[in-house]
Parts: sequence; C-alpha cells; structure tokens
Amino acid sequence: MALAREWDALIERVRKLEGFEDFLRPPRLEGLLPAASGGPVVIVNVSRWRCDALIVTEQGVRDRALPDLTLDRATEWTNTYLDVLHAAEQARHDHQLKRDSAEKDPNPATIRAELHAARAVLEAESRTDEMLTTLQKDLWDSVAGPVVDELDLKRVPPANAPWPRLWWCPTGPLTLLPLHTAGHHTEAAGEAVPRTVLDRVVSSYTPTLRALLEARAGRVTGGTPTGDDTSSANSPTGGTVADERMLVVSVDDAPGQPRLRNVAAERDALTALLPPERRTLLEGPGATRAAVDAELGRHRWVHFSCHGDQDLAEPSRGGLLLHDGMLGIADLAARRFRGDFAGLSACKTAVGGVDLLDESITLAAALHYTGYRHVVAALWSVDDEVAARVFSALYRDVITDGRLRSEAAAPALHRAVRALRDDAPDQPRLWTPFTHIGP
Repeated sequence: MALAREWDALIERVRKLEGFEDFLRPPRLEGLLPAASGGPVVIVNVSRWRCDALIVTEQGVRDRALPDLTLDRATEWTNTYLDVLHAAEQARHDHQLKRDSAEKDPNPATIRAELHAARAVLEAESRTDEMLTTLQKDLWDSVAGPVVDELDLKRVPPANAPWPRLWWCPTGPLTLLPLHTAGHHTEAAGEAVPRTVLDRVVSSYTPTLRALLEARAGRVTGGTPTGDDTSSANSPTGGTVADERMLVVSVDDAPGQPRLRNVAAERDALTALLPPERRTLLEGPGATRAAVDAELGRHRWVHFSCHGDQDLAEPSRGGLLLHDGMLGIADLAARRFRGDFAGLSACKTAVGGVDLLDESITLAAALHYTGYRHVVAALWSVDDEVAARVFSALYRDVITDGRLRSEAAAPALHRAVRALRDDAPDQPRLWTPFTHIGP
C-alpha cells in the first residue's frame, strides 16, 4: 500500500511538468483531432460484436455502421489473400531460380524446367487476379463504399483539380488488406461514377491517429524531431543529417536470392533526376549493412531497390536483404532518424504479422515510426519491372530541380497506380500493392 501511494504521488509530480500533463493517461480526443487536418481519417473497427468505421475529422468523430462486415468474413478474406499471394510468390521465386539456371547452363533439362516453372507462374498470377478482383469488390461493398458515401465522395474530381485525401487506419485482419484499391474496377469504364476508391480519393495509411499527428507536426513518435525543417541536426551516429540528399541502395543480386533484373532502371531514373551532390549511391558489394547503417542518419531521403522479406509469425524479424545480410526491422526500430521520405521497392515490405494483426510491425511502419514522415512501399512481393515503372513515374513527379517534394508523394503514387490500373484493370496484382504511409 505504501508503494502504491508512492507511485500515485510520483505520477502526480510528473503530470505537473510541462508537456507531461497526460502522462500515462489515454490521449484526449481534442488532442488527436488535428491528425485529420489534411482530410478525414477512417478507423475501421473489426470485432466479433459489430464492425464500424469511425470517421475522424477536425470537428469530431462520427460513426458509420458496417453491417455487411464481420470478423469472420474479414478473417476469411485475409486467410485466402495470404494463401494465394504466398503460392504466387513461391511460383515466381521458383521460376526465377530455374531461369537463372537455364541461362547459366542452357541444356534441354534446364530449359524444360524453366518453361514448366513459367507456366506455373502464369497459373498463379491468374489465381491472384481472380482473388484480388473478388476481394476488391467485397471491400467496396462492405467497407469502402459506405465510407465514401458517408463522406459524400460521389464523383470523379475534375481534370487538373486537386483531389480529396483520405487516411485509412484499419484494425484486425483488415490491416493486411488493400482498402485503397477497393472497388469494381472491371466495370469502372462503363460507369459514370466508378464504384472504386481510386476514382474518388487519394488514399494513404496510418498505423494510429497519434502517429499521423506526430508526422504532421514534424516529429518522430517517441523522440527525435523531424519534419520539413531542412537544417542539419545531430544524427544517431554523431554525424550530421545532409540537407536535400537521397541515399540510393541498389542490390540486384543478393546472396541466395534470384537476381532482380530491373534494379538498374530505378537507379538510372534516380541518378538522372538527382545531381551527384544530391545523392549517395550504394550498390552491389558496396551496399552492406554497415555502409547503409552509417549513411541512413545522414540523408533526408532514401530509396531501396532490393529484395525484402517479412516473417508473418514474428514481424520484427523481417527486413531488407543487402549484399552481406538483412537490415532488419529490429535494427531500424532501435534508431531515430531525421528523414522525410523512404521508398521501398522491395518484396513484401508492407506485409504485417498474422498473430499480431493490431500491432503489425512492418518495415514500412518501422521506417515511419523511426522518423521517415512519408513511406511508399509494396504490400507483397512485386514484379520488379512493374516496381521500376511505378517508382520511376513517382520520382519523375515528385523530384523538381533536384529536390524531392515529399508532400507530393501520395498524389503522385495515386496517379501512377491509377494509370497502371487503366492499362490493365483485370490484372490487379500489378497495381494493387503500392501504398503510402504518412501525412
């Protein structure tokens, strides 16, 4: 009892300190509402009792019941989604290995094996497209459609007009699903107002309201200042953060992994847009864990072109595969950066954990929490040719006169993804994975 009284007294003393008035208290609603200053934030609550969209605006919170969404349905969608994506990833991985083998030793056996693996990839891609088409329709009918109607987003914005913004904050099984591409895409061309999120609003994600609030304020959740200030500051390694400079990490042939054939295209696109004084290039054998770790704290922007991985059972064990090993989420989480933008053109960079669905520690989320205000990443293993196309279009849009405008990242990604969708509405595996986290 004496210790409990001492604890209470200490808590009261802490709460009298400036800035600690809410120490160990739940955040106050009025303190979180500014997170919606750029547009509404939609928290999709999934539970066994009922499901709702909590729509947060600067004026307050309103509820939109989602009677067609249930925990069982969301869990079934997620299990099917993960199973199909995993099978497709395995098929692509096997084909890449067989292809590399046939190129190194072209004989009838290796060529037949490569052709068989190629047919398996085509079948897996067809199943992926079918699954995503069905999932996107279900997500629209059960979640996104009611939300955009509630927000009166009932038209395609006029040409050259600014698009409205919306932030998704999903919970439970929905944390893994692509709400930003929910819709009836194969029918969109014949509809005056397409029933799709992509044709109504620019979507971003946030892991929590507080994370979005901190990013808007230009601070890292839990620590070091970041934001739009481009002045140098102390880095975690004792150096300084370079102003207006990008670190480009390019690894096309990580040990034990199939070769990524389009990494050079992303590198060349960036080097063409950024003058030498605005970039640092680490590639091939030079892209080691130590070299990347030493440079991250000294660059405002970073782009990774490499293999990525995610452990669905233990998300913190995922990371980026560099020349000499993995730069993991745990490594990044121990740091505090002063970054403004991170681009992750890698496999599975935004897939979270199955057992910790409300606490998914993805590589994209880890970079966001450690100080990168804007993160563009892929939800699953992506075709590196498509990734190169998307990121090249993104950077052409956001880099002007050698400077990256991070605030333009979400609209630029939306335009790139929408253009890819318009070219192939029946192949959602190509354009669905790419997401934006941040303000």
